[in-house]
Formats: sequence, C-alpha cells, structure tokens
Amino acid sequence: MIIGKKHTINEKVPMDLAEINVDPDLLERAISNLLDNAIKYTPAGGKIEIITKTQENNLLITVKDNGIGIPAEDLPRIFERFYRVDKSRSREMGGTGLGLAIVKHIIQTLGGEVSVQSEINKGSAFTIKLPLAFSQRNG
Repeated sequence: MIIGKKHTINEKVPMDLAEINVDPDLLERAISNLLDNAIKYTPAGGKIEIITKTQENNLLITVKDNGIGIPAEDLPRIFERFYRVDKSRSREMGGTGLGLAIVKHIIQTLGGEVSVQSEINKGSAFTIKLPLAFSQRNG
C-alpha cells in the first residue's frame, strides 16, 4: 500500500497468529499513534512495516520505519508526556508531545509494554509486547 508522502507500507501477519483478549479499540489507538509517527517522521518515498508475530507467550506488534530516527540520548525520555525530541521540528509537524505517552499508557493498561530501537537516519522500530494469557479486567 502506498499513501501520503508516497510511503510504502507493508504488513507482515502470519496466518496462524494467536488471538489475544484485549480491548480492540485501545490497541488500534496505540498502533495508530505509532503509525502516525512513522508517517510523520519518514521522508517521502520511505518504507514502513507493521510486523506481527507471537514469541514465547507474547504477541509482538512492531511498527518499523526508515525515517529520521531518534538520538540515543532522547530514547529514555520519549514516552514522557509532552517530551519532544526536536522542539522546532515538532512544532512544524504538529502534535502535542503526548502520542507516545498515550501509547505507553494504553499498552500498560492492556497488560503489556512498549519499547523502541532507533538509529539516526536509519529509522525506528517501536514494539508492543502483550502477554497472550492476559484477560482485561472490567472496571
């Protein structure tokens, strides 16, 4: 699929992917935030992948791009509310600095965790890890 700035988006989802019992709207919101960032911070013609797989007793969902990347010194703080890596560029591109904090909160609510690997000018890979045995509590 090609969208927006002529990005190519590929999805890799195995046919035998395990099901997980979580709120699909919350999970969609988290993935959508990660995908929005990948689109925003990947130059025109870039590649974005959504990779889903099971590993041990977890479902892993990775949103990977070949965009501008995140400096190593910023990685520990990117999930903080209102934190922006490049304040001037973030203002140009819009956003509040809340997207990744929201992702982290949603994934923790679903019983999982989110992590990132990134390299300047090579891109970023955000991975959501959700336990397969988790059942959401009501209330």
